[in-house]
Parts: sequence; structure tokens; C-alpha cells
Amino acid sequence: MIKVNGVFTLLIFLIFVLSLNSFELIIATASPVAEGQIPEKQEITVEGGGKYTNVNPAGLAMMLKEKDFLLINVHVPYEGEIEKTDLFIPYNEIEQNLDKLPSNKKTKIILYCKTNRMSEIAARILVKLGYTNVWNLEGGMIRWKQEGYPLVYRGR
Repeated sequence: MIKVNGVFTLLIFLIFVLSLNSFELIIATASPVAEGQIPEKQEITVEGGGKYTNVNPAGLAMMLKEKDFLLINVHVPYEGEIEKTDLFIPYNEIEQNLDKLPSNKKTKIILYCKTNRMSEIAARILVKLGYTNVWNLEGGMIRWKQEGYPLVYRGR
């Protein structure tokens, strides 16, 4: 009788261990955490009112699959671009290029630069000009590339 209980206990233990290993395998192969590709966004409040949204590279990559926004590279000098970029407006010349921007201030606009500094400045300017759907690529082209997404160099 003791052998049966011992064998039974061992069998239950083995089934438990095997089920845990299977569970861990599923998590490791199917979870976006394992790949580091979780889309994230964060709202940033602008002094004087309004806000813009920071999005990480994984989030922008997902959005680019069904693009419904204006993608603007605000970095100067030119150091590459993300595929499907619509415009190139230097961050410090946003106000001089309002004719290139949509007249509908609810249009979704996503800005990026090399590191994030210039696009944050441009985002704040657009919000102060009344644009209400402004997004910024967090970490810029450097983080975009670090996370495995391609840049295009067209020699502009």
C-alpha cells in the first residue's frame, strides 16, 4: 500500500512539474514581454494647457500597419527617416511651416527626431498652436533602431 501511495504521489508530482514547464514555455514563446515589444503610450501635459502623447517604437510600428496619421521628421540635420514619413519640418521652424500642416487641428500628427529632444519641443509648439491629437516617438530614431526597426537613408 505504501508503494502505491509513493508511486501515486510521484506521478502527481511529475504531472505538476510537467504542467509548469509547459506553462512557462507558452509564456516564454507567446508573450510580448519576452520580446520586449509591448506597445506603450503616455500622455504629457503641456504648460499653459493641452497635452500630447508619447508612444514607444512598438506602438508606432503597430500604428504604421494601418496608417491614419501624418508622420513628421523634425530632426535637423537629416540623419535618416522612418518608412512612410510624410513631411520633414525642422523642429525650430514649425511655426514658419503652418501651411504644410493640416488645417484641421484634430488630425493625428506623430513627430519624431533622432533622440526625442527636438520632437518634444515641436510637440509642445503644436499643442500651444491648438493641435489636439499630437503624438511623439519616445526615444526617437535611436530607440526605434535599438528595438530592431529599420531606418531609411535617402540622402536628403
